[in-house]
This record gives sequence, C-alpha cells and structure tokens, in this order.
Amino acid sequence: MADPELQRQALEHLNALYNLAVYLTRNGAEAEDLVQETYLRAFRFSHRFQAGTNLRAWMFQILRNTFLTFYRHREREPAFLDEGDLDTDKETMFHDAPDKDGASVEAETDLGRALARLPEEFRTILILAEVEGFPLEEVAQIMACPLGTVKSRIFRAKERLRGFLKDYGEEFRG
Repeated sequence: MADPELQRQALEHLNALYNLAVYLTRNGAEAEDLVQETYLRAFRFSHRFQAGTNLRAWMFQILRNTFLTFYRHREREPAFLDEGDLDTDKETMFHDAPDKDGASVEAETDLGRALARLPEEFRTILILAEVEGFPLEEVAQIMACPLGTVKSRIFRAKERLRGFLKDYGEEFRG
C-alpha cells in the first residue's frame, strides 16, 4: 500500500489524468475506469516510484500504459466528440482558459472534435506538451520514445489540426 503522502500527492493530478483519459477513450465512463485503474496500479506499485522524481509524469505514464494495455486493442467504431461530451460546467481541459462565452464554447468544441480525429500517438503527445505543459523530455519519457519523435509528432499533429480547423481565422493558427 502506498504511503498516505504519496496518495495525497497523486490525487492532486486527478483532473489532469481524467482530461487525458477522456481524449484517449473518447468516453466519459471509460475515462473514469481508466483513471481508477491508473490509481490502483500506482498505489499497488508505489514501491517502484523513486522519491524525488516527477510523480506527475509517473502517473501519466501509468495511465498511458494502462490505456495501451486494456483500451487501445479493443475494436471500437470511430467516435467524435459531441457537444454533450464537453461538459462546460466541469473543469475545462484548458486549465487557464477564461470564462467562456458562446463563441469560446463553440471553438473549444471544434478543437475537441479536431483533437479526437488525430491518431492516438499524436493526440496524446500534443495534450501532454501543449495542454498539460510537460517539458518535451518528460513527454518523451511518458511516451517511451526519443525526444526527436516527440518534436516530430507535435509538429505533425499541429499541421493536421490546422487542416481540420482551416475555417478559423489566422488568429487561431500558430
């Protein structure tokens, strides 16, 4: 069993882990199950966590590995985010986003749909780096791939998003 301090610190990342889980599974109930399994594994294997290292990155790595093990291999029909999937009463995946007006909600919904269209390896890296704010070196650690691959996938993900969101003005490109 994990010590209480590790449990407390791990629970500080619950919302961020859930946000990534929603974008990986594209389903709120499956995302909750994925996060629950992530915490079960983290607490079961807490003896493997090295004190003084990045707990947040370790938790994200467990979530991603759990997703790959249990969820990715299941055959599902392609799913796209619907307006109902982005519950605007809950914390947004964009942590520092200002209060939303109608146009902001529409833009976030469109961005969510565009993100859902990205392949998992692009979507996950982009969310970890651009939304969660992980340094690229930590993203590489979480994704278990070289730093150059992370940079390449971020570039390619942004290029695809630009294509998906081409109807937006230049202020949304960058």
